[in-house]
Amino acid sequence: MRTPLPAVVGTAAAAALVLAGCTATGGDATGTATPVSGGTLTYATGDAEPTCLDPHVGGNYPQALVSTQYLEELVSKNSDGDVIPWLATAWKQSDDGLSWTFTLKKGVSFTDGTAFDAAAVVANVEHVKDPKTLSSTGYLALAKVDKATAVDAQTVRFDLSSPDSSLLDSLSQPWLAIESPTALKRSQAVNCESPVGTGPFEVQKWVKQESITLVRNSDYTSPPKDAAHTGAAYLSKIVWRFLPDSASRYAALQSGEVDVIDNAQPDSLVAAAKSSQLRAIDAPRPGASDRLELNSSQAPFDDENVRRAFITGVAVNPGIKSLFFGTAKRSYSLLSSVEKDSYSDPSLFAIDTANAKKLLGQAGWTGRDSDGYRTKDGKRLTVRFPVSTNQSIPAERSLFEQIQQEAKGLGFDVEIQQLDLSSWYGALAAHKYEIVSAPYTKVGPGVLDILYNSSSITPAPSGYFANNAQVDSKQVDSLLAEASAEPSETKRHDLYDQVQKIVLEGYYVLPLYDQQNHYLYRTAVHGLRAMPTVSTPSLYDAWLQK
Repeated sequence: MRTPLPAVVGTAAAAALVLAGCTATGGDATGTATPVSGGTLTYATGDAEPTCLDPHVGGNYPQALVSTQYLEELVSKNSDGDVIPWLATAWKQSDDGLSWTFTLKKGVSFTDGTAFDAAAVVANVEHVKDPKTLSSTGYLALAKVDKATAVDAQTVRFDLSSPDSSLLDSLSQPWLAIESPTALKRSQAVNCESPVGTGPFEVQKWVKQESITLVRNSDYTSPPKDAAHTGAAYLSKIVWRFLPDSASRYAALQSGEVDVIDNAQPDSLVAAAKSSQLRAIDAPRPGASDRLELNSSQAPFDDENVRRAFITGVAVNPGIKSLFFGTAKRSYSLLSSVEKDSYSDPSLFAIDTANAKKLLGQAGWTGRDSDGYRTKDGKRLTVRFPVSTNQSIPAERSLFEQIQQEAKGLGFDVEIQQLDLSSWYGALAAHKYEIVSAPYTKVGPGVLDILYNSSSITPAPSGYFANNAQVDSKQVDSLLAEASAEPSETKRHDLYDQVQKIVLEGYYVLPLYDQQNHYLYRTAVHGLRAMPTVSTPSLYDAWLQK
């Protein structure tokens, strides 16, 4: 069955669940208030502080959050999920699907004065694909792009190794945003400190472990087609603070010390709904659902019986209900609910503890040690579960602990390791995991090609590999290749359904819920919105009521 789309969401990730009178844009939803120019907005993030402000390097969500304010993409999406112009005004795919030609917006400059043109786009493609850049998200998104060529100053052509129906989706993401080719010639260390874009703001100062100061680009001329105004941003300055503690972040919002926060916790969302001074935006991220992936390349999850026992023997619904207070809805899909290709089959996840125990016995885990854990050939049924404390909110980490206890009843010894982001990436790279919750944000169903194609078992230059479940299926690979080359949207839907069905029925993945993306802001903030691409906040149209 195909998951129906929530009416307020559509096919894009920017639409908002109304928790406290909010819409997809902040403040005055009717547009009757008159924007005010000037002022400093303070934004407090609970996500990890980036190690590099250039999203080409690595490519995680914390980078996307802040870079949305100073970098721009070739294309964007509107609230209906349609691709719309941004730095590119038009595009055309060749009949064989092996090249795309983009016409670029004229009269645009980077904030260092460099002209935006086809040569700049070529330099960016080369930068992302250069192994020395250590890109992961952008690199994987451009996997089928062989090269970019400047046809003339305002025309660039992408030549592909094979057709890629997801290319426009990929180009709408911050990890493929366009940076000044002049700035890219600097050392990576310098560019990481102050990447240069065409956006409405520019990086002025980064005080690590404290804040980033962004100032208005007074010469800004290139908003996306769906922006609410043209010209320079209203805000004079943005102070982007790092406040990892959720309680402190919410308290700062309540007191007026900050104007906007992300990673709002379930209890804070419930409290904010009762406040006349706060509003909320729920913008689920596109791409994959939040899920547990089981490493099928090594014991014990190389045995499908063991995978199935874990997934059908561990109840997660009670924990989601008690810990998230209705702010998260259980998913049974590999994809986010905002993806129209999301395939769901709840019957696969019906809890049957008795059968789960039977499956473990059939797999040879028949012994028990003194602590009650199952054993086989004298070895305990231990599974390692590294958790990124930067990416998993406290409520989610509590859910993981409940899962740990549920699994103990089956005889699994789930070893949860709470790690910072760098250590977490290291654990995955070294395959020191049997279970992992690895959020992956990408516009469109092409994320399936990144997460479950056997080629994604091979690491990107950064060392990151996306196929954490280690799915190695010729049938899946073939279906994904067919979907990538298929011009018919209807036929692509069917192919992606088949892929999801194989992965779900192979019990490689335990879906949990959409990737949580909650923003809270004060009512004095107007014009805030979540981008319809990867749900990052856009402060271009934002202004402060004085």
